[in-house]
Amino acid sequence: MRRKTTKLFEAISVALIIGAGVPSVALAGPQAQSAAPAQAAKSDVTYLDGVQVTGSRIRQADIETAQPIQIITRNDIEKQGFQSIGDILQNITATGNPPLSRASPSSSGPNAGGTYISLRDLGAERTLVLINGKRMGVGINGRADLSLIPAAAVESIEVLKDGASSTYGSDAIAGVVNIITRSNFDGSSISAYYGQYDEGDGAVKKVEFVTGFKSERGSLTLAAELAQEDRVAAADRPWSRYPRSYLHPERDWSTNSDQGGFVSRPADALPNVVYAGNTRVMLRPGGDPRNRADYINQNTDTGRCTPASLANPGPGTCTPGSTAGKHNSQELADTLIPRDWHSMYADGRLNLSENLSLSTNLLYTRRSSTRITAGRPLQGNTYGIAVSKDSYFNPTGADITNWWRRTQEVPRETRNDLSTLRFATALEGHFEVGERWFDWDVSYVYNKNNLDMSSGSDMGLDRIAAAVGPSFRDASGKLVCGTAAKPIAGCVPWSPFVPYGTVAEGGLTGNKPLQDYLFHVEQDRGMTATSVLAANLSGSVLRLPAGELGFAVGAEQRKERGSFIPDAMSVSGLSTNQGDNPTRGEYSVRELYAEFQVPVLADLPFARELTLNLATRYSDYDTFGSTSNHKFGVKWKPLDTLLLRATFADGFRAPTISDMFAGTSETASVFTDPCDVVYGSSATNATTRANCRRDLGAAADTFRQLNSAGLPVTSPNSNAPTPFYSGSNPSLDPESSRSRTLGVVWSPSFLEGFNVAVDKWNIRITDIIVGDTPKAMLEDCYVLGLADRCGMRPGNGFARDPATGTVTSMYFGGTNAGFRDVEGYDLDLSYRYNAGNLGDFRVQSSSTYVVHDLNTSSNQPQLPLSRIGWGADFRLRSNLNVGWEKGRFGATFTTRYFSSMRENCVFFTPSPVGVPPVTEPHLECNEIVWAPTGVLRADGTPESQLSRRRKVGATTFHDVQLRYETPWNARVTAGVNNVFKKQGPIMYSFPSSGSPYYGGFDQGRFLYVRYTQKF
Repeated sequence: MRRKTTKLFEAISVALIIGAGVPSVALAGPQAQSAAPAQAAKSDVTYLDGVQVTGSRIRQADIETAQPIQIITRNDIEKQGFQSIGDILQNITATGNPPLSRASPSSSGPNAGGTYISLRDLGAERTLVLINGKRMGVGINGRADLSLIPAAAVESIEVLKDGASSTYGSDAIAGVVNIITRSNFDGSSISAYYGQYDEGDGAVKKVEFVTGFKSERGSLTLAAELAQEDRVAAADRPWSRYPRSYLHPERDWSTNSDQGGFVSRPADALPNVVYAGNTRVMLRPGGDPRNRADYINQNTDTGRCTPASLANPGPGTCTPGSTAGKHNSQELADTLIPRDWHSMYADGRLNLSENLSLSTNLLYTRRSSTRITAGRPLQGNTYGIAVSKDSYFNPTGADITNWWRRTQEVPRETRNDLSTLRFATALEGHFEVGERWFDWDVSYVYNKNNLDMSSGSDMGLDRIAAAVGPSFRDASGKLVCGTAAKPIAGCVPWSPFVPYGTVAEGGLTGNKPLQDYLFHVEQDRGMTATSVLAANLSGSVLRLPAGELGFAVGAEQRKERGSFIPDAMSVSGLSTNQGDNPTRGEYSVRELYAEFQVPVLADLPFARELTLNLATRYSDYDTFGSTSNHKFGVKWKPLDTLLLRATFADGFRAPTISDMFAGTSETASVFTDPCDVVYGSSATNATTRANCRRDLGAAADTFRQLNSAGLPVTSPNSNAPTPFYSGSNPSLDPESSRSRTLGVVWSPSFLEGFNVAVDKWNIRITDIIVGDTPKAMLEDCYVLGLADRCGMRPGNGFARDPATGTVTSMYFGGTNAGFRDVEGYDLDLSYRYNAGNLGDFRVQSSSTYVVHDLNTSSNQPQLPLSRIGWGADFRLRSNLNVGWEKGRFGATFTTRYFSSMRENCVFFTPSPVGVPPVTEPHLECNEIVWAPTGVLRADGTPESQLSRRRKVGATTFHDVQLRYETPWNARVTAGVNNVFKKQGPIMYSFPSSGSPYYGGFDQGRFLYVRYTQKF
């Protein structure tokens, strides 16, 4: 696949690459060696002696660029209470809702337990993470785990808030995070940190050690980190203690409870059960599971609300529900999952000669995390397992096919162990041609992640079937599985109707032999490996009136491999954990890039500087083909105190290993066939009918969708007649993007130390990779008439029965559909002031305001709806930091602001116009508006409906830190995060969380101390 680009951009691409006339090269990190030595300078030559800034490959003395960049220094890292690189970056305002957080214990798969950053809320897979300017390894779904980077090894972090695919290639759609590690360190330092919530839980313990030396021949820096973050139990926080928080402690408890039960038929005639057809029953407290008279009706009331209506114009009524016979899913779960890690980092620099040096760095990290959720909600009919009529514990005398038991005795506990080994080396130098010096480097990076994931809460289906199958008491009085003629050796009979907490014969509580028989440990394994070979050349090629024409050119070859192999029991369908098939795949890419920095004007009135930056990158993948991406930037200083900047950039994201090579799984799908003349689009749309005739011929005029019994369906969204399959799609194209930024930076001369920067930004992504569905595929084919969505193809497709026309087979993976358009503003303020005897003050403020975030995930014509303000898609995030230093003392005060949040009314349904809002405390639907649904009518006008919403206010957290530099070269730090113990609003939509509370908010007041000793 070759992406379409404008003729102008293609011309620039060819001119820059061919016109450079130099060997292809690639990436050099910000820590690379300085440019040409001063003694070689000639009086008529100017050299680009400087450093690289993230987003450009050209060395420059001025770190002000045409792109907005936020820099977090080592000093900034030490002046806050957050201890991991992930937590630090999650708190910058340009980040969005974390795709996974420690507050999501039910998260599964290889990414669980990690920390990922999503710039502009566009997804972690669209944020490129670099270490020293070189790619960090990613998982099979393209996400970089920041928890693998030890904070002890970090010197600074540069966050480029702009697209950079022309500079770095794939994934840099939303921006780039470049983590710069320590080097040339001289001395030693050890630091110990301890913190915990004032509730006495969630302790964080960390020890760091850094040592190094340097000389004229080179340097060696070593860093090590050992850290542990303890769990916070859901039961220990009011918002996570119950399924719907402390505001509604009796709402929405699960009827699939740890007390067990089954659906009884009237023919069972249990004496104390009131029947209304098939009825849910359970054992009464203290009852005998074999006694028919000890079974009672299960209370199924989980709480309900009757909204106001035209017939009932009052405020609406709600009942709290009952907890009897039900399960609190939060009882044993985490609200913050624990994790621990240890990391070691080494950086070495060796000057081989005056013009040649060798640099090498090595990183090893092992991170472990264990998450706990409620026991598995076992449902017998899901697996086709019945409690046999011949079971010793069956009270009915007939097979019980619909039964349940949440196995709370063995909660779901999953452990992820991820180890990372990263090796990077570069040979760097400079040389002179004529009167000009050039810098070059050749580098190699290898990054490998190994994952071991284990869980001991899954059960073998064959063992469940045996344990609830026929059983009897033998002559010795022992309960035995099977029959007297065919006993099952090793099997332990089970009564799933003995409730959790009751020690009784056949019960699971306290019955280790039964637990050992039913449960087994499953082991999943994963691996990803990234290797990059790159080369760079940079320098200046021409002296222009306004300065040197700088350039950088290069080439890069990268290979990505990955796999995720679930346990054989899971893959084979023999376990309650019925997982997907293995994922295995690899791809490689070869790339060329070129960048030019062109000084146009300098030292003129209203043009103290005017510089253009042009960049292009050509990428050739062995999967989808080639793509070219380009960037244009301009930097204009009309005054020494005023900078205007703008960029226009292409971007792309290549499909990940998971997108292209994930395993296939069987799925029970529901869909409406557009060709159905009763429920489908064909009933009213002539274009659809004509498209259906293409495949069905004249039968399209009478076609009916059939169910599994071969009869016409009686409603829309009916079950497929045969199983369909979902998985990956090796034919995916890359996502494409266009980003624009326009900004101004002002440093007024009349207010020394004050700076302000305002940037407007817009990112539009097309051909988004989304999960396909039977509905989308069939409607694209027949309603929209998209021929490439019809028939059976690799990765996606469907086939019809030649006799009946019914869709009998379908495979759907990912597809390229829809778009995302995000726009907003960044405002950054800083002020430094010396107050004499009162000390030095520093004020910094950073804010991000999002105007809109439009999103569609379908090829269907529709009105895109903005996500901003919904859930954790905040319209405004703002941080204010006030610092003070005087002598040996220092202090910092920080505020973190999150704007209001909105969600659909979870407990209510829309009602007609003119009806008052529901006024129940804490659940009021305080916004009732006509809102677009996103559907466009046949005449092109947007469809709207009355919508009840719930809106909550803004949230602000305050942090305080105090510091003291001791006479013995140590620093003592004490601080409190969320000093006023602010609690965010209850959110029933569970944003990035396993409870009704945003997972990115503080979990309470956190107190910490740190001691750092330097030698």
